[in-house]
Amino acid sequence: MRVLAKIVLVIAGILLIALGAAAIFGIINIRQPFPETDGEVALQGLQEPVDIYRDEFGIPHIFAKNQHDLFYAQGYVHAQDRFWQMEFWRHIGQGRISEIVGETSVEDDKFIRTLGWNRMADDTVDFYEEEVPEFYAMLEAYSEGVNAYINENRADLSLNYDILGLVSDPWEIEPWTPINTISWGVVMSDVLSRDMFDEIDRARLIDELGEATVASLFPFYPYDSRPVIAASDDLVNDLPESASLIEPLSHLDWSRVNTDIIGESLPAGFLPAYGPFVGSNNWVVAGELTDTGMPLLANDPHLEMQMPSIWYEVGLHAPGWNVTGFSFAGVPGVIVGHNDQIAWGVTNTGVDVQDVFIEKVNPSNTRQYEFEGEWRDMEVLEEVIKVNGGEDVILEVRSTHHGPIINEVVDGLSDVLAVQWSAQEPSRVLQSVAMLNQAQDYDDFREALRYWDVPSQNFVYADMAGSIAYQTPGLVPVRKDGNGLVPVPGWTGEYEWTGWIPYEELPALFNPDSGYIVTANNAIVDQEYPNLLALYWDNGDRSQRIVDLLERAIESGDVSADDIAEIQFDSYSYLADSYVPLLIGLSSDNAQVQAALERMRGWDLQERQDSVPAAIFEIFLMNLAHEILDDDIGQENVSDYGQALTVFLHELAGEPKATWWDNGETAAKESPEDIMLLALGEAVDWFEDEAGGDMNNWTWGSIHTATFRSLPLGRSGIGPVEAIVNRGPFPSDGGRGIINALSWDWNEPATVNWHPSMRMIVDTSDLDASQSVIPTGQSGHPFNQHYDDMIPLWLNGEYHPMLFSEEAVISAAEDHLLLMPAQ
Repeated sequence: MRVLAKIVLVIAGILLIALGAAAIFGIINIRQPFPETDGEVALQGLQEPVDIYRDEFGIPHIFAKNQHDLFYAQGYVHAQDRFWQMEFWRHIGQGRISEIVGETSVEDDKFIRTLGWNRMADDTVDFYEEEVPEFYAMLEAYSEGVNAYINENRADLSLNYDILGLVSDPWEIEPWTPINTISWGVVMSDVLSRDMFDEIDRARLIDELGEATVASLFPFYPYDSRPVIAASDDLVNDLPESASLIEPLSHLDWSRVNTDIIGESLPAGFLPAYGPFVGSNNWVVAGELTDTGMPLLANDPHLEMQMPSIWYEVGLHAPGWNVTGFSFAGVPGVIVGHNDQIAWGVTNTGVDVQDVFIEKVNPSNTRQYEFEGEWRDMEVLEEVIKVNGGEDVILEVRSTHHGPIINEVVDGLSDVLAVQWSAQEPSRVLQSVAMLNQAQDYDDFREALRYWDVPSQNFVYADMAGSIAYQTPGLVPVRKDGNGLVPVPGWTGEYEWTGWIPYEELPALFNPDSGYIVTANNAIVDQEYPNLLALYWDNGDRSQRIVDLLERAIESGDVSADDIAEIQFDSYSYLADSYVPLLIGLSSDNAQVQAALERMRGWDLQERQDSVPAAIFEIFLMNLAHEILDDDIGQENVSDYGQALTVFLHELAGEPKATWWDNGETAAKESPEDIMLLALGEAVDWFEDEAGGDMNNWTWGSIHTATFRSLPLGRSGIGPVEAIVNRGPFPSDGGRGIINALSWDWNEPATVNWHPSMRMIVDTSDLDASQSVIPTGQSGHPFNQHYDDMIPLWLNGEYHPMLFSEEAVISAAEDHLLLMPAQ
């Protein structure tokens, strides 16, 4: 990074100073931003005293006497531990990253401003202030608490700020406002709702390879071999008659369209990534099947790795509030967790809430577009991107009635692409969170989710009365025509959105006969369900494995919390289950390849960090996809889309006569055995180049490593700086399509980029017996004892107590901070 590169000069200068003095100064400077967690602090704006107890991991439980002070204190506590994360996140949400890091992030900001995250947040804040002021009051109280911390610690907010301040122009630490909170909700909605890229990629592939080839490579969900979350027979909904949903993919002429999306390159990497592994696991087991006679609920959402963790654990206790779990720093309330009556967990639904429309632009006036035979004026606005150390960048944003135009017209290409997205409506998610935190039973739970607009999530539920349930919430569009798979003509009016699927028709379960509910981004419903939610889901491997393990535990006796923990850390590969039986029947004249085959024999198919066969198999699989498909679709396409081919690869393993096995670029006719031996040989060559000739060193953990990176300094490329703020690399279990989902990209084998962002097990028989963990620690201050103290637990599938009762919280407290109203 251009700005951060100057840090090298700063570090070089510091090294010339007397080392002893520098070390003393460094220790003092590093510790200055550490928060005060014990004692007493007087704060303006607080109405009554507030007690904050922190346990050995720095997890705070806030006990307040009124709602205002509860959220004031939560804002204060979030800022104490995570202000730098909050500061950077609000710049992401508003498309203002360049104000901190300079010109490197201008493309990021262009993307954000074009899509309109900042404008969506403005609309939502206006909605809360005008329509539901009681929830806006939560935002205001929370902001007051954040600002109280900023005002009393302005000179010592973060080491990250201090380092950046050495080499870049200072930027103003602005007061926290409700829009900063709402902005992060928009960011998360984007991370979990980016169908527009899938549509464009799918259309490009159809144009290049043909509709039949793309349909073969990306088959729909394997309903015959993988579970659905909510089978039609189990739904509690009253539904309209079934309709046919799957239509042929539409072939489109892309000769008139520039498909380069504004800001899509994202070279700085500051925006949350997305890919085919945006996923999570959750499940709930009824008391009739558990050892306590009460429900057990588990959750582990999968998100991009970062430092500190995306989640912050907290307990909130006040009249009308008694809830604990996982929050976002910058947002009031608890997003995932439990109160004294109900528990809930989430995974991403993957429902299709974005459509790309091809718009015809008036050749005589580029600010007009065609709709139903008439020229309409676009909405045009100017966004000003301020750049640290540089000149302002002026960005013109044009929008049709469908949404913002996300590409630019270039010479000879006259059509543009506009995106319609459910998040363009004001979001009521904060209202839903507040109602969920206070819900007392299933009816309250379901009513709370009526307001959960976007991103749509799979909610599993358990309560202290012994019931379990499931609900899909969200604004899911009803399309006049089309299925959302590829961009559609915007000028005809044939593909307009006509409304939202009624909440009463969104899938819901209550105490199903099976006694358990499992979601892992698999298909929500079967093909009998009448409304279009989506046509593509995750491949179903994780959900099938969870179901298999639960069934095994049930057959062995009552399901326990230990069983749940073991399932959450399971690293069994179903792709290995498909291919290892084929491999162990082969033999090779190459001694190393034969040795690799021998390693496969007896492997339990668990991808553990000390496993040699796990490592060999994963690199074999990567090469196998190339050997099968490079001649058919091109090496670059395999690299880009190969990891989304799981269903195809499963099917191909059982089709030895499929033409895909033959390499069309050779005269010979290759068999599956030929191709698999070739791919295994390439895997052996890869390891010999990367790790040497001793196969004992080819462990999964030697290449499958997790590094927690802080933004922006953790991606500066400057070793000494990254060493301060990052942690890792750590050898890691798990992998792609596995319950313990530590995913990686074939372009960078096998560095982990997505991970279980937390793990939680709620025991409704004794809430104090519940367990949880986040990957890093509560603190966002490098070198604080709670910056990285949960990493060993997370890496090893362990947990800490998820305390809840006041007695348990106070008994375990290591720090007690009393917030007092200033006189």
